[in-house]
Amino acid sequence: MEFPEGFRFGVSMSGFQFEMGCGGEVDPHSDWWIWARDPLNAGLGLVSGDLPEDGPGYWCLFERDHDLVEDMGLDAVRLGIEWSRIFPRPTYGARAYVEEDEEGVKAVEVDERCLEELDGLANEQAVERYREILSDLKSRGIHVTLCLNHFTLPLWIHDPARARDSLLGEGPRGWLDRRTVVEFAKYAAYVAYRLGDLVDSWATLNEPRAVAYEGYLRPRSGFPPGIFSFRAYSEALRNLVEAHARAYDALKAWSPEEISVGVIYDVYVVEPLSEGDEEASEGAWHFFNWWFLDAIARGELALEYSREAAEEPLSRRDLGGRIDWIGVNYYSRLVVERSEPWLEEMDLLGWRIVRGYGFECEPRSRSLAGFPTSDSGWEAYPEGLRKALKEVYERYRVPLVVSENGVADAEDRLRPDFIVEHLVQLWRALVEDRVDVEGYYHWSLVDNYEWHRGFEMKYGLYAVDRETKERMPRESARLYSRIASERAIPESRQP
Repeated sequence: MEFPEGFRFGVSMSGFQFEMGCGGEVDPHSDWWIWARDPLNAGLGLVSGDLPEDGPGYWCLFERDHDLVEDMGLDAVRLGIEWSRIFPRPTYGARAYVEEDEEGVKAVEVDERCLEELDGLANEQAVERYREILSDLKSRGIHVTLCLNHFTLPLWIHDPARARDSLLGEGPRGWLDRRTVVEFAKYAAYVAYRLGDLVDSWATLNEPRAVAYEGYLRPRSGFPPGIFSFRAYSEALRNLVEAHARAYDALKAWSPEEISVGVIYDVYVVEPLSEGDEEASEGAWHFFNWWFLDAIARGELALEYSREAAEEPLSRRDLGGRIDWIGVNYYSRLVVERSEPWLEEMDLLGWRIVRGYGFECEPRSRSLAGFPTSDSGWEAYPEGLRKALKEVYERYRVPLVVSENGVADAEDRLRPDFIVEHLVQLWRALVEDRVDVEGYYHWSLVDNYEWHRGFEMKYGLYAVDRETKERMPRESARLYSRIASERAIPESRQP
């Protein structure tokens, strides 16, 4: 099982989860910085009590981690940068031309004057450090994908505790505020202007649907702002669609040369519990995957979660055709069964998630299907990766990458087989199904700060001593290095 010439093997990282941990480089200007230390969250057990400033320290130790990447024979890295580091203060005063109507923000045009104004507001030290990081990767021949937003927002864009405590009546409210779309487009233009010469491909957003879903439909998930409101979920997700489209335009306009722009999406493979649940499964596929991706690929914006609305969506030419590639984040699956719709007349919501499968299992056990589960209680289900890739490619016909795939596994008991079995399924999608997959990025290189779970969940190929910051290879790191170096799955591990 050999991988073709040009196929990339890499790792994925974000900003907030990796950067802090080596002294005075903290970033106290983001919503997650506030959220992780909020007393109410701690009292309710919604956050771990671990703090991001105790993380792996990539901000200072990036050369050490790049050495690991190079030593492993990897040729690609996907990074995230922090909006709140670049702009710790508001950028409302930097003037851009905005076209909007009752449907939404149709255009944001950033000119040189606006970029000069943004330059005066930016944290130059942060910009220069990001240039150092990216330059070091490029000097090693590493393909760089840069993601503009991985969950976190500047505090001047989103104050999650205030939004929660006021039941969303006061802000700033993040993705519920339309002006966030405008500010995100300005941020995208500025980052392309200052960093674009060091980037091989762009990603606008990481898992946008998850941001809205965890924040507004699962109030005990540990994600901000922890309010249950289907209306807020819908508004936030619609603004995220527009934010992607406007950032896509800005990146295309201000990158120094023609460059591909994509989105990183957590594709949920949804399977029916029984034959009678297939319609429910189709509705969940639409809810979790197609609603967002149809909007940015086809310009089709369904106004409700009903089959009628899905068949006759609002046509938005300013949204469609704004996707050059899709990053597929895949960890496990969902299994659903029929139920009454959550909301009246929304028949695509007639399903419920079944516990004991996919993301809904007990940690370090077996799913009801007999598959092993991770430290986080997620079922190892490699077959789902092939299905995710095939379904997304057949629907949109743009290149794909597996932008995240990994497992919480402190003892490294599952990870070696997990990597091999998922790469086997990727190979089958690539070779047998002829899906255009350009690379595989493991999550992640080193153990990191896993949001509300803190440092409990270990996803790294390398363990990290939190005191000394020493990186210690797990057996899975050696295996992944061999696969990447040989560009093939070892015969002894092939099915």
